[in-house]
Parts: sequence; structure tokens; C-alpha cells
Amino acid sequence: MPMRITFELSDRDLSYLRKRMAEARAASAGRDEAEIAAEARRLLVQADVDSTPVFMRDRIRRLGTLVDMLGDEQFGLAGSDRKRILQALAYFAEPLDVIPDSVPGLGFLDDAILAELVVRETRHEIDAYEDFCHYRQAELKKHKGVSRDDYLKARRKQLHGRMRRRRSGQRRL
Repeated sequence: MPMRITFELSDRDLSYLRKRMAEARAASAGRDEAEIAAEARRLLVQADVDSTPVFMRDRIRRLGTLVDMLGDEQFGLAGSDRKRILQALAYFAEPLDVIPDSVPGLGFLDDAILAELVVRETRHEIDAYEDFCHYRQAELKKHKGVSRDDYLKARRKQLHGRMRRRRSGQRRL
């Protein structure tokens, strides 16, 4: 029978996690973008095993959208938006965790908590990317004089603008 456990993170807890995230961002400043994405992808694979508790796995899997976003040339994430996603993935690319991943049953707890915080922080980017993927996969109605590529380009521009508008004024991790 499943059991539900909830807990609250105090301001002190969140401050500590934000500090760790800032340290990871600083440490990753000189790292190659492909390396950060590859390390985050490695975490996704490593955590996606039966011995990882489901609630941890589910949260960590959500980071896959951010990694996919970076590699999707059609979405065209660039500049400060791209840097924001790389910074969000920085903690997951660092080898030293708050809780080492090798600790059975608990090793991915810190990753799951930070994944939840990162997903909340980047929800506008994730929403825009998921909308873009939906439009790309859907049958595009033939518009007179508009090619599929032109339509995707226009939709991408619209979604990037929406993402930035929604993000303005949002608290950062």
C-alpha cells in the first residue's frame, strides 16, 4: 500500500540549497555546454533504476525536458535563455552532491529536491518548449504561402516571447 509523506523546506533549508546551487553554477562556469548536458543526462540514466524511489525518479526525470530543450535546434534556445537552462542544470553536472548518489535509497534525494525547485524555476521555459513540441508533432494545417519551417519559426518566436514575459519578476533559485 502506498504511503504519502510530505515535508516542508524552511527558509533556512532553501537558503542552503540556493547556496549549493550557486556554488555549482560557479564551478560549472568554465565547463563546456555539451559536458553539462551529458552529465545531467548521465544522472537521468543513473537515477532511472528500480532501486531509486519512485518519487525521486519522477522528479529527476523532469530534468530531461531541460536537456532536450538544449539539444533541440528547431526550438533555437539561445543567449541568456540558453544560459539560464545551463545554470539550472549545473548542480546535476557536479560530482559532489549534498547526499552522494551512491547512498542506497537516499542518494538521489538532494537531486530530487533540487530538480523540483529547478522545474518550478524554469516552468515557463518548460511550458513553452512543450507547447513547441506539441505544435511540431501535430499535423500542421496548410496555410496559404506558409511552409512548415516558417510556421515553426513564427511559433518558436511567439513562445520564446511568452516564456520571457511570464518569467519576468519570478524569484530565482
